[in-house]
Amino acid sequence: MSILVDKDTKLVISGLTGREGTFHGLNNLNYGTQVVAGVTPGKGGQKVESIPVFNTAHDAVAETGANTSMIFVPPRFAADAILEAADAGIALVICITEGIPAHDMMRVYVHLKRGDTRLVGPNCPGILSPGKANVGIIPAHFFSEGNVGLVSRSGTLTYQIGNEIAQQGFGNSTIVGIGGDPIVGSSFIDVISKFETDPETELIVMCGEIGGDEEERTADYIAERVTKPVIAYIAGFTAPPGKTMGHAGAIVSGTSGTAAAKAEALEAKGVKVGKTPTEVSDLAVKTLRG
Repeated sequence: MSILVDKDTKLVISGLTGREGTFHGLNNLNYGTQVVAGVTPGKGGQKVESIPVFNTAHDAVAETGANTSMIFVPPRFAADAILEAADAGIALVICITEGIPAHDMMRVYVHLKRGDTRLVGPNCPGILSPGKANVGIIPAHFFSEGNVGLVSRSGTLTYQIGNEIAQQGFGNSTIVGIGGDPIVGSSFIDVISKFETDPETELIVMCGEIGGDEEERTADYIAERVTKPVIAYIAGFTAPPGKTMGHAGAIVSGTSGTAAAKAEALEAKGVKVGKTPTEVSDLAVKTLRG
């Protein structure tokens, strides 16, 4: 098994006809993902290679049965594209777009909490279930099928840790990039809870970073609700004090939100924390080998 995306995923891409949407949409298709439709207002009836384009998400869902949406439209249109996908009945929306205004995302977040649509992102690399489906910009050739669930606020660190685990002979059940913006649709807790109930996932790797308190709250959740081993990494141990680093969500106030404070909170709850991506992959492999 895997979580969120698999061989039953039927993907519609908002912004498929744009340069980035076309490039990554065709990469997802070539990987084996069922990319069934694109959405670009005014371009309905066209095709991007074999993929039909519709004017609205409602039309795409009605014609193709799409159950997952990927958002590749510019920031000023992205919030409406997310809401349109949700209104069309799509269960999972993955938003790659970065630079969406925080007020737009507040509106989206509040609206989606009233319904059943799950949002991953924005400003995220997407989701990959190796051997099953790739929805986003994750370079799938770095990863292999396996039993390690990986969730991260960072894109490139996800690639490095997953690749180092693969080089040691282990693979991933699913890789989820939740995004680094201050307001995102899914949290570490949301994803880890799904890994906990996934029979294929035997170990969970969480890649966090400085700023906010989500990792601390996740530490409490892991201690109370998670039975599987969890290995963590916090980016930013060498960040200069008082300087904002990385994603828009990486805001540090005093000692709150520092890498050291997050690592201490996690380790106090029994979560092993690696100080480098390589140390994290070594800890994961050692745990798997017993």
